[in-house]
Parts: sequence; structure tokens; C-alpha cells
Amino acid sequence: MEEQNNKYQEQTLFSITWPLFIELVLHLGMGIVATLMLSHYSDQAVAGVGIANQLLNIFILVFNVTSIGATVLISQNLGAGKLQRARQLSYSVFGLNFWFGITIAIFVFFLGEHLLRLYDVHGAVFDYGLTFVRICALSLFFESLSLALSAILRSHGYTKESMMVTIIMNLISIGGNIIATTGIFGLPITGVTGVSWAIFAARAYAVGALLYLLYSRLSLKIVFKDIFNARKKDIRGLLEIGIPSAGENLSYQLSQVVITSFVVGMGTASLAGRVYILNISMLCFLFTVAIAQGTQILVARYIGGKQFDRALKRGIRTLKIAMLASTLTSLVIAIGGGTILDLFTKDPEIIMVGLPVLWAIVFVEPGRAMNIVLMNSLKSAGDVRFPVIIGIISMWGVAVSLSYLLGVHYGLGLLGIWLAQGADEWLRGCFALKRWLSKPWERFTKTAIEQ
Repeated sequence: MEEQNNKYQEQTLFSITWPLFIELVLHLGMGIVATLMLSHYSDQAVAGVGIANQLLNIFILVFNVTSIGATVLISQNLGAGKLQRARQLSYSVFGLNFWFGITIAIFVFFLGEHLLRLYDVHGAVFDYGLTFVRICALSLFFESLSLALSAILRSHGYTKESMMVTIIMNLISIGGNIIATTGIFGLPITGVTGVSWAIFAARAYAVGALLYLLYSRLSLKIVFKDIFNARKKDIRGLLEIGIPSAGENLSYQLSQVVITSFVVGMGTASLAGRVYILNISMLCFLFTVAIAQGTQILVARYIGGKQFDRALKRGIRTLKIAMLASTLTSLVIAIGGGTILDLFTKDPEIIMVGLPVLWAIVFVEPGRAMNIVLMNSLKSAGDVRFPVIIGIISMWGVAVSLSYLLGVHYGLGLLGIWLAQGADEWLRGCFALKRWLSKPWERFTKTAIEQ
């Protein structure tokens, strides 16, 4: 037991993070490739799929409720040497996400059209979005299971295995995208429909592969009866951490719905430009997200093992690295902005709208890095309510309000939207830093690890 405990406590940030980073790069790559291919098919298809993805991401947050809770609780129990407790939590998170997945998939499939109309889009953009929503709704069940299974593997330190699954997922999805948008080998061009079914196939594969890896790496065999065996104590623990954590993300996604409605009023060029720039800006914080996820696992283990000073220092060291990397990456992207945008579209109006925004991300990304790293670390320490409270206040009081004021009222368009979101990220990041330095585990760890 002690040997296993030491193994989990002494795993390095690099060994956990590099597979997470590659996995995120590949995941983003899949999105960028799909966007690039659809852009040559139709800018309206890009806009429709971009809005549909935003809608679907709101429901994927429901699945993250339990996967976030699982990552923190399993990691804490591994750090404390409670291996059997961590194993039981693994069964419970799978069972819970099984039922969440079925429920959400049915709900979105039948009500997706009504939900999509809330974005106030019409014509071809709406039609493309609806096609994407209905087909991808069916794959939400697989997405729910894969998020739970990935959380179990990552918590145990098997990030390389999760990365390999993502690589093959990407190959399936990219292959489907090529077939759907190019008509290769004389096959019919199916556009958004084909891209959607490629995502379905990739997610279905992921579930099968992750189940196999759980059995081969952890000797954890999940059978049908396990979906009925989630313990009430486990469910309560997962939700106590997961609901506030996912609540922050849910607030963000809902605020983005409102901000997107502002962009819709700016015209198709601004809407398509926002989709392209969102994909580009993700390159700036990929490393931040990866290193923040790795830090979250390590901090949870240190907290579980009562190594509090080690947890504090780990959070600060990660913060410095992430802010530097985000700043440098955003500068490189801003300098090469014209060339990068030209890869996505030849429309001069979209390029004209997008170029100033690429410089705005130099302001946004260091603040986002502070926010992502420290909010994740706070959750690992059991401080799960603070991020959602600050998030709701700042996202709606700053991001949404300033987006309307700068983007719509003062006519700055997409540039105003990005400046507003930068103010939000910096405000939340500064609050998170102050909270982290106050050593929140002194108040929260007594309830974080179940006895």
C-alpha cells in the first residue's frame, strides 16, 4: 500500500502533462481540420456547425459534473493511499454517466430544433446547424461514457493511454471529414451530415477502447450490472465537487450563448470570423489547459497526502509557466495573423474583421492562463464554490455587459467582444490568485476525502 501511495505522490508533472498536451492538440486539430474542410464547402456550414457545437457543449458540461468530481476524489484517495476507495469511485462515476448520457442524448435529439432557434439563426445556417445537432445528439451517450472512463485513467496517471485513444479517434474523424467534404474516390459529398457521422463513429470507438484499457491497465472490469451499483455516498461526493465545478463552465457556456447572439446581429462575416478565431485562439491556451489538468491531479494527490506546502508551490510554479507560454504563443499568432486567417477563408470581409481580434488575444490569454490554472487547483483543494461564484459574477457582470457595450453600443464589433472577455479573464484570474495564496485547504480538506 505504501509503495503504491508513494508512486502516485511522486509522479512528475511532465510525465502526466505531455500526453495531455498532445491529446489536446489532437482534439483541437480535429476541430480545426473539420472547420477548414467545411470552410471550403461553405462558410454558412461553418457558422451553423459552430453554433450547434456551442449548444452541444452546454450538455456535455452535464457529463463533466461527474468526471470533474471523479478526477479530484480519485486522485485525493490515491494520494492518501486509499486504493480500494478509489476503485469503488470508478464504478460509481461510470454508472452515473451512463444514465446521464442516455437522458441527455434523447432530450437533445427531440428538442434540438427548439433549442437551436434560441440563437436566432435562419436559412442555411440554421439548416446546417440542425443537421449537426440531431446526428451528434446520438453520440452524446458515448461522449458521456468516454469522459468518465478518461477521468478514471487520468486520475491513475495513465495519460499516455488516453492520448493513444484520442489519436485513433482523430484518424477516424479526419477520414470521415475528408470523405464527407471532398468526394474522394468518387464518393458523394455529404458535407455536414458526413462530418457529423464521423464524430459519432469516433466517439463510439473511444468508449470501446477505454473500457479495454481500464481492464488491461487497472484490472477494472466494468459489466452491465455496474450501471445500477453506484453508491449513494459516491454520488453525493461526486456531485458536491462536480456540480459547482461544472456550474462555472455552464455559466461560461450560457454567457457565450448571449454573446453569440450579439455577434449574430453583426452579420455572417462576424459570425464566421468568430468561429475561425475561436479555433485559432485555442492554440494559445492548449498548453495552459494541459499543464493545469496535470497540476490538478498532482495537487489533489498532495492534498490527499497532506503535503500542503508542496501543493501551494506546485500551483504557483505552474502559473508562471502557463502565463509565459500563453503570452509568447499569442504574440506569434498575432504577428502571423493574416497568413493564418488566409488558411481558413479568402473572404476579405472576414479577414478584415478578424485581424484586429488576433492582437486582442495577446491581452486575453495571460489572464486566461491565470484563471485556468488556479481555478483548477482550487477545485483540487476542495474549494469548489468560490470559482463558480466569482465566475457567475464576472462572466455576466463583465464579459456579457462589456461585450454589448463595446461590441454593439460603441460599434467595435468582434474586437469589442474579445476585449470584454479579456477583462473577465483577468478579473477572475486575480481573484483566484488571491484565494490560492490564502491556503484554502485549511478550510476545505476535512470534507474532501471520504473516510
